[in-house]
Amino acid sequence: MESKNSLIVDAVITWVDGNDPKHREKMSQYIADKNSLSNKSVRMRYDQIDEIEFSVKSILKYAKFVRNIFIVTDNQTPDFLKDIEKAKKEYPTVFIVDHKTIFEGYHQYLPTFNSLSIESLLYKIPNLSEHFLYFCDDFFLANNTKVEDFFIEGKPVIRGGWTKFYEDIFHKKIKYLVQKLLKNKKVKYSHNKGLQTVAKKLGFTKYVHIDHTPAALRKNTYVQYFEQNPEMLDRNIKHRFRHHEQYSIQSLANHLEIKNNTFTLNKDYKLVYFQNYKKPFLWIKFKLAGIEKDKNKLFICMQSLNQCPEEKLIYIKKWLHSKYD
Repeated sequence: MESKNSLIVDAVITWVDGNDPKHREKMSQYIADKNSLSNKSVRMRYDQIDEIEFSVKSILKYAKFVRNIFIVTDNQTPDFLKDIEKAKKEYPTVFIVDHKTIFEGYHQYLPTFNSLSIESLLYKIPNLSEHFLYFCDDFFLANNTKVEDFFIEGKPVIRGGWTKFYEDIFHKKIKYLVQKLLKNKKVKYSHNKGLQTVAKKLGFTKYVHIDHTPAALRKNTYVQYFEQNPEMLDRNIKHRFRHHEQYSIQSLANHLEIKNNTFTLNKDYKLVYFQNYKKPFLWIKFKLAGIEKDKNKLFICMQSLNQCPEEKLIYIKKWLHSKYD
């Protein structure tokens, strides 16, 4: 049920159809190694199998308090919204927002193929509510949620726990040094490094590690910070592809809220996470069945679903249709 004291809350989903030949052609103009366009690691990031439809439907079904859903993309439209008249009738609160809109004033950085850059400007979506939820397109709501699962008295709920920086963890430090010596490993961006980078920048001695769950964010948190630190915005949006200098925009918001004591920390992720589809079929069936039994689980992430073997994928998509249609 919707809370009597609920805020106005919107949801934002970033999405790209990496299967689109026009998108691949656009990307090929900016990538040095054309052969890498077919690499598994690249395809995992950009390819999709219509997960966005289930993400939207899960919000409509299990987050009745959400006012509007904004899908941020690059001149593309998900298949389930391509019939304009049908979309207006069945999804009147779902809107497409083009990269050009949020990159207003920064068009020199377009086109971009970098989710970190795109996420950094979500707060510029026209008519976006002050309080909003950010979903990747492989995030789904598992069961009924309420405003207070994301915001308590207007303050964001941060799902995570305090963790040491890598340089303060002995085995992490040794591992990095060995890799650097043996392989001359090129510095790359990673999720955990992106979380830590900005926490260090803000003066923390530890950081809050977050997982693959929707983020509860406040627009003004970004506005105030970037007005005072415009170079930090430029640092994150100028790279067309992921770069080790970048940081997690969610981590920035989280640690700003912590500095201002405007947050609630919850260590329970309430997450069911899928990533390794090589595991036995029975394991996948058991995990999906558990979602229906455990109403405490609120979030599902099915990462890299395009890498799932066909037989298992057919079963998973049938389950998704059954749950959300």
